[in-house]
Amino acid sequence: MGEGAAAVLRLENVQRTYGTGPEAVRALRGVDVTFDRGTFTAVMGPSGSGKSTLLQCGAGLDRPDSGRVVLDDTDLAGLTETQLTVLRRQQLGFVFQAFNLVGSLTAEQNVGLPLRLAGRRPDRAEVHRALAQVGLGERTGHLPSQLSGGQQQRVAIARALITRPRVLFADEPTGALDSSSSRDVLALLRELVDREGQSTIMVTHDPVAASYADRVLFLADGRIVDDLPHSSAQRIAERMTALETVA
Repeated sequence: MGEGAAAVLRLENVQRTYGTGPEAVRALRGVDVTFDRGTFTAVMGPSGSGKSTLLQCGAGLDRPDSGRVVLDDTDLAGLTETQLTVLRRQQLGFVFQAFNLVGSLTAEQNVGLPLRLAGRRPDRAEVHRALAQVGLGERTGHLPSQLSGGQQQRVAIARALITRPRVLFADEPTGALDSSSSRDVLALLRELVDREGQSTIMVTHDPVAASYADRVLFLADGRIVDDLPHSSAQRIAERMTALETVA
């Protein structure tokens, strides 16, 4: 996409089928796509188009039947399950629609959790910096129940960023939020790309959310059918409507 930008992630002719025989579902049908470092990509498409499978294969959560997934210079197919787990833990960040915070832990403790899981003692200054990054520097001691939905999602984003991941994967990150909180979270994701150069890939069904991205990939029936740069919510919505009409 960007001039001279190096690819942080590549999917090359990726195929993924679930099940066998007449019940088989071809979730991805030869997907070729490159994600440049320091860019924000939204992935959209009708239900069942392959959005989540693309994200899961790109993140090493699911293995394709054929094709290659390359993170920087690492071909994920060459890694054992243990190596894949370590790679996801140390080099990738994940944010989901459900915040997945531990209710009995403070914001600070939730953010430090990935480091503890990796066998590292969290550095308080590092954790506080991550919370300050997402605008929650004054909420370090709060439990999830003491935070709004938008604040909880920002804690989840800080937790995803604590390992300084090469790619941040977000699956419907605003799906459980009201419109005001959604805008706050999307503005934060956009700022992290612009200010920190954080490579981000987001699956969403919301044209407004997708309009914050540098590009929007559209999937239909397991294939990429369009790739729109810097588009308005209206144009994205029109493209989605056309796809859903065909589907």
